[in-house]
Parts: sequence; structure tokens; C-alpha cells
Amino acid sequence: MRSTKFFLAKNKVSNSTNSLRTVSVIGTGAYLPERVVTNDDLAKVVDTSDEWIYSRTGMRERRIAREDQATSDLATKAAMTALADAGISADEVDLLIVATLSPDMPFPSTACFVQDQIGAKNAYCYDLGAACSGSLYALETAKNQIACGAVETALIIGAEKMSSVIDWTDRNTCVLFGDGAGAMVLRATGAKRGVMKGAFGSDGSLANLLWTPGGGSRNPLTAENIDQKSQYLKMEGRDVYKHAVKQMTQSTLDALEKNGLTADDIKLFVAHQANARIIDAIAARLDVQDRMFKNVEKYANTSAAALLIAVDEVAKSGNIIPGDLLLLVAFGGGFTWGANIVEWTKS
Repeated sequence: MRSTKFFLAKNKVSNSTNSLRTVSVIGTGAYLPERVVTNDDLAKVVDTSDEWIYSRTGMRERRIAREDQATSDLATKAAMTALADAGISADEVDLLIVATLSPDMPFPSTACFVQDQIGAKNAYCYDLGAACSGSLYALETAKNQIACGAVETALIIGAEKMSSVIDWTDRNTCVLFGDGAGAMVLRATGAKRGVMKGAFGSDGSLANLLWTPGGGSRNPLTAENIDQKSQYLKMEGRDVYKHAVKQMTQSTLDALEKNGLTADDIKLFVAHQANARIIDAIAARLDVQDRMFKNVEKYANTSAAALLIAVDEVAKSGNIIPGDLLLLVAFGGGFTWGANIVEWTKS
């Protein structure tokens, strides 16, 4: 009797696994604030120059949100664009995830504010914190919930008001970041491959290389540490560069192997837009320089928003068609990193 029960249980798990649904991207959207801040503009504020910034980062300009705009406002605009692109209404959304490191406030979640603003009354909502890897982690999370049948439609958003969490007197960090939001709508469509198997990792032992040390329960803000600017992003640039190149390269290779693919099968590689030198180093290691997308020159590093902004730009460019494979890869504070491959299905 015991062996029969085990056989039935084993078959039940196997059948459940085999019945997972294929999940596809059915819509994308993005929002960039209207205000453009160039390298020359920054040179009027801190000791820097266009040549210094561009030679080290590949950035020429970035977008900066208005003072009266919060992260949820940026996210809402991107979400509405993505929903329109998908051809669905907000009340069809079952799951809403906002990836961000610059939330409107500690709680409630920024996702709840977005839900209210777009009218996604049937969705359950939460924020996801994985820094610059956040939108890729959100993609993986939403994919799995749709695949197993827990939800039908998910809206994921990467949104950041980085201008509110950086020290504008620190030339080593303030020149690197911009504001913006990207969004993606996911649904099971019966596609052949859809969003495929991902490869992810983290290393918390290196958290102090890229973090905001003040403002949480470990180091609450006081008059003393506000003066020390502990509420702003801190980064050890050289160390971050080294780990970012290593982990994004390796997770790309891991994702390809998991799916039985090679780099030659990928139409376009879309990496987190942190720094042109990082992106170029990864492309060289993979020998895919001709297929590595970059828009960091226009928007700088928009953290969790960057990957989804890039995907929307690719989608709107007309350079991909149904059946093409996109490889998405990201790296962020934590450290966190990952890669995933998406079969493009939207015409």
C-alpha cells in the first residue's frame, strides 16, 4: 500500500509539472520624465565634465523627475502604456509587482499606490526589492505564478526616482543615475517557449559595496547620520564593475545552458544599463558585440527600471519579430544577478 501511495504521489507531481503553462509578453511600456539633464549641466553642479563622464560611463544625459512626481507616478505612466500596448484594461490584471529601491515611502507598497492610480481593482500587489535586478526578478516571479495557474495576467513594473536617493554633491555617484519606469504585461498564450528558464544568484556578503546604509531598522535616521549623508546611495565603483561583469557573463551562459541554447540562437542581448564599459565587457566576453543593445547614453542607470525601458525600446524599434529570442541579464545591489531568455511573441 505504501509503495502504491508513493507511486500515485510521484505521478501527481510529475503531471503537475508537465502541465505548466507557457507565459508570454503581451505588452510593454515605458515612461521617461520630460526634464533632460546633460553632462554639461552636471558640470555646473559638481567638479566634472562631459568628457570625464562619457569616457568612464558612456552616458551623455539622463532624465530627472519633477519634485512633485513620486516613483508611483512614473510607474503609473509606464503601466498605462503597457496595458494599452497589450490591448487590455487594468481590471484584467490579477497580479501587480513594482520593483524599486526608491519607493514612495517605507509602506504601504508603491504597487498599492499604482493599483489605485490605474484602477487595477482585481489585482493583488506588492513591491519587490532586488535593486537593479528587480525587474528581472519580478519577471521570474510573475512567470511562475502564471505558469502554475495561480493568476492569469500579471503587470510588472520597474520604476525609480533615483534623483531622490543620491547625493548630488558626490560626483562619483550623482552622474550615474536617472529616473524612469518600464512595464511589461504577461499572460499564458500557448506559445512554444515564451519566458524560458532563468538563472539567478545572490551574494549578501558583498552588500556593503553597493547600498544605502541609513534609514532602515539597523541604522535609523537621526540628525547625526543625516549630516553624514547615510541616507544616500554608496558605491565602490571598481568592485561593482568587476562583480557585475563576472556575474552577468556567467548567468548569461547558465541561462543558455539551461535552455539548450547557444549565443548564436539569440537575436538580441539586453543587459542592465548601468555603464557602457560594463556592457561592452560582457559583450566582448560573449563575442556578441553586434547584438548587444545599449541606451545608457540617453538615460543613464535607472536601476530596476532600466531593463524594462530597454525592452520597450527594442519592442517599439521593429527590430524583433515573433519567434526571435531576447536574452535579458541584470546585476544589482545585494549583490543580486540573473538572466532569462524570452521568446518574442508579440507582432
